[in-house]
Amino acid sequence: MENNKKVIALILAGGKGCRMKQDIPKQFIHIENKPLIVYTMEAFEKHPMVNEIIVVCLEGWHDILRAYAKQFNITKLKYVVNGGETGQESIKKGIDELKLHFNNDDVIMIHDGNRGLVSQEIISDSIYTYNIKGSAVTAIPCTEAIFENENFTEMESTKEIPRERLFRTQTPQTYSLGKLIWAHEEAEKRGIKNTVATCSLMNLLGEKIYFSKGSEKNMKITTIEDLDLFKAILHISREEWIK
Repeated sequence: MENNKKVIALILAGGKGCRMKQDIPKQFIHIENKPLIVYTMEAFEKHPMVNEIIVVCLEGWHDILRAYAKQFNITKLKYVVNGGETGQESIKKGIDELKLHFNNDDVIMIHDGNRGLVSQEIISDSIYTYNIKGSAVTAIPCTEAIFENENFTEMESTKEIPRERLFRTQTPQTYSLGKLIWAHEEAEKRGIKNTVATCSLMNLLGEKIYFSKGSEKNMKITTIEDLDLFKAILHISREEWIK
């Protein structure tokens, strides 16, 4: 990474988490006496190549987020902005804030706030791949047999998709600020809305996707079952650390 370039983590925490059926948004649920969003911020706080953090946050939770950042010594958190109605809109709001403070050549790592087990290795490999290829999308290969449901009204299929060709994308997804500004300006011009991820938007705009290293542990917390897995992985990691 060139010395004059900054690396900024853009963390998305603007969702309401309806699938969790909890009283508070999933990113603020406490796991082992720590909010999920704090696990996520801590990963980027600890990484030596990440300079600053911006969080796109659910409206009304900004002060709570900043209080948690202070409590858990997240010193890199510099900006908190409101989220949008969709993930794409939330990312756009984060980018609009970043334009006020950073250069087009600065590096933006877009990451889901509810992926609290992102490792230092994943962050490093994303930055490394970005430096080589100009962008990076965290991904893991599919290992299961994959079938396409051709009839959405029935749970059935006659078409198997070769798993060797398939990758499941995760975050972080890393691009220059200038590339992200361009992508969202193009999306507005072309009427592209509500893409599921930045890599999906880039693909629609004709950009090649370059994969960096992911992990099954880098899971996205969306259900109660995911919380149970998160807790189990935490306990396993602590036992390994003690050993």
